[in-house]
Amino acid sequence: MAASAIGLATSLLPSTSAKRATATATVFSSAAFPSDKDSVFYKRFKIRSSKCPLGFSSEKIDSRALTASPLQLLKSSPANRYTKESSSIVVIGLDVHSTPVEIREKLAIPEAQCPQAITELCAMNHIEEAAVLSTCNRMEIYVVALSQHRGVKEVTEWMSKISGVSVSELCKHQFVLYNKDATQHLFEVAAGLNSLVLGEGQILAQVKQVVKVGQGVAGFDRKVSGLFKHAITVGKRVRSETNIASGSVSVSSAAVELALMKLPDSSFATARVLVIGAGKMGKLVIKHLVAKGCRNMVVVNRTKERVAAIHEELKDVEIIYKPFSEMLACAAEADVVFTSTASETPLFTKEHVEMLPTVRSEIGRRVFIDISVPRNVEPSVSDLETAVLYNVDDLKEVVAANKEDRLRKAMEADTIIQEELNKFEAWKDSLETVPTIKRLKSHCERIRDAELNKCLSKIGDGISGKSKEAIYDLSTAIVKKILHGPMENLRCDDTRTLDEILENMRALNRMFDLEADTAVLEQKVQAKMAQKRK
Repeated sequence: MAASAIGLATSLLPSTSAKRATATATVFSSAAFPSDKDSVFYKRFKIRSSKCPLGFSSEKIDSRALTASPLQLLKSSPANRYTKESSSIVVIGLDVHSTPVEIREKLAIPEAQCPQAITELCAMNHIEEAAVLSTCNRMEIYVVALSQHRGVKEVTEWMSKISGVSVSELCKHQFVLYNKDATQHLFEVAAGLNSLVLGEGQILAQVKQVVKVGQGVAGFDRKVSGLFKHAITVGKRVRSETNIASGSVSVSSAAVELALMKLPDSSFATARVLVIGAGKMGKLVIKHLVAKGCRNMVVVNRTKERVAAIHEELKDVEIIYKPFSEMLACAAEADVVFTSTASETPLFTKEHVEMLPTVRSEIGRRVFIDISVPRNVEPSVSDLETAVLYNVDDLKEVVAANKEDRLRKAMEADTIIQEELNKFEAWKDSLETVPTIKRLKSHCERIRDAELNKCLSKIGDGISGKSKEAIYDLSTAIVKKILHGPMENLRCDDTRTLDEILENMRALNRMFDLEADTAVLEQKVQAKMAQKRK
């Protein structure tokens, strides 16, 4: 049955994505295949596992298990992977395509708490590096895992702990991608291909912010940092070398378009507009309102300065500032209310909205458009006859237009993504040879130093300082020239394949006895466990 499912998957997918389908999906069901053609495009043809990959296989335990140490049990168990796999880049995520906003908002991590989240993730036994990408449309954890299975299990349990959402519920919605698939996913995210609104620019700024926040945080290290920095390069290239950004819209502009669709005359000319929050999203809402003909609005914000700065940019528009203490009074006079704040509790409850006076008859019902995650407007407001409520998940109605144009633009970007993916994979794979290079250099340096000391000891004290220096330089030059050939054959370039480089690495490890007695991954896990016991 699994084989037939894979056959169905690959028949539905373009050839460039077929390998990803079979590599990342472990369990298939009809739920894994989106029914909406547009969502197939937006999910970038990823097949997500319909079953959480956290189960444990039943294994026979022999009599030796009673006396064996936990580490020995791991090494003899079929589940042990320390000596069979290298560390992996993994993304465990939930996004607007797979997860409703009521779950995403529980997982949202404020920017100020991201360093603490990285610290907690890297304290786990099988997580070496980590990064958090948390936006209104997605919550994605990127990690370097010492064991794929155990790493995913630890991260999923952590996500459950911080959100209060059960592991089983998370597994219904989350996707898990490994190595090249995880890298390609982040590149597509940075390029705006995975966004609800194709080509939207705000996500690239959010990816940049991950790097900025992660700087100096223990656990945001070489691989994860390099991954996100390369994703920024991809995002910039896609936007500068393709037409994906031409005519593109953001979540904020889609919210304004949705409001226009719901107004009786599809115009802001007579509508009374209230915007709550003047941060990045709120500012974009204001700008798009102006672009659509809105010439006066009320903006509620914590500080007056930010609203004044926006007003300075848009001098021909009447923007009235009000503090949060007057929010309900302002809502009472508004026909359309946009909310985009970072508040973790609702600003508008059902009781609040129920007490507001009805809007003019030509408007019909008061329109609330909530693009915040967590949500600013209580979902039960939609039960009222006097109000209509939309959240970020409802923006799909706006972006349903021009599907063919978006698909064409995405295909333009795909070539760039594949180029950069190959570059990143070559860089990442080259890191595998770094320990061998260091050990070989150290090995040769020890021999050089020992033989040099023997030579100088035989010569005795009658040698001048200049002669000693010349002998030292000679020994160094000889070692350097001997190492030149092996080092060149351990470096990634266009003259040799990755398989050749890795084979060269293994040969050098064998010839010079450079391999440690214990697997590197095993050492790292042992060190983590020892640190936790202190």
